[in-house]
Amino acid sequence: MTTRPAIEADNLVKHYGDTVAVDGVSFSVPQGTVLGLLGPNGAGKTTTVRMMTTLTRPTSGTARVAGFDVREQPRQVRARLGLTGQAATVDELLTGRENLRLIGSLYGLPSADVKRRSDELLERFSLTEAAGRIAKGYSGGMRRRLDLAVSLIAHPPVLFLDEPTTGLDPRSRVELWAVLRDLVSEGTTLLLTTQYLEEADHLADDIVVIDRGTVIAQGTPLQLKDAAGKASIVVTVSRADDLAEAERLIRTSVSEVHLDPGARQFTVAANGLADMTRIAAVFADSAIELDDLGLKRPSLDDVFLHLTGHRAEDAAPAESAEEALA
Repeated sequence: MTTRPAIEADNLVKHYGDTVAVDGVSFSVPQGTVLGLLGPNGAGKTTTVRMMTTLTRPTSGTARVAGFDVREQPRQVRARLGLTGQAATVDELLTGRENLRLIGSLYGLPSADVKRRSDELLERFSLTEAAGRIAKGYSGGMRRRLDLAVSLIAHPPVLFLDEPTTGLDPRSRVELWAVLRDLVSEGTTLLLTTQYLEEADHLADDIVVIDRGTVIAQGTPLQLKDAAGKASIVVTVSRADDLAEAERLIRTSVSEVHLDPGARQFTVAANGLADMTRIAAVFADSAIELDDLGLKRPSLDDVFLHLTGHRAEDAAPAESAEEALA
């Protein structure tokens, strides 16, 4: 079995006129794993995906998908990948089943295989009952599921998803996460672009953060959150009258305690679950009742503020121009 990465980016660069959309992006994705490509709006995520899926040619550098070079072997690359963009690309005038069979026939698959595979995907994505309905009448979540099903019709070993859950309600998002985890467990390699660290937390083995077209951080979700600041333990007492005694008790085992003015809680700097267990033991032996005791890690905004100096939803004008040109 080959150990070569399923996806490799090698110093990818893309210019649109005077705009540098992507500037020297490099990373690799082992087979059967998930890479989350994380960054604010306009950071260059979509352009990177477009170069890696042969939709736009790099200004310099290259990438390989399933061992094939996107510049020199684009047909072989396209035959081995599936792609789902930010907006659903299904034909709204066709039924769900017709969309799948159309794409299967365009791949040149035998008609019997297309029929069987279409039925399998409709079942997998909970679309069997809606298979005969025109896609225009589908909900947003159903369209995203159909879009993903279409990208899987030819059993691609590598799948690119560009912000696949944008605009979905929480339930649809969780359902889609479950499907993606199943695909990866079966050996599919996944590159996922997202603005949501929560999504990367659920799906990604590793994350690459890009901003202004360059890689600014790389690591696991936990490593990135830890780099943005220490974890803390939030203690909430049941009765406000117990707050002073609770603080006195906690200071016997930790030195750094921050009271939340006007609330029944305080925050304690911590290194992880071991510290939380130790603090829980302190209160277990006391008469003080707690409403909550929880470990809090830096949020998505904390990560982006730490890495980029601005929040996740903010995009610099140059990056917005890149998206328009892409």
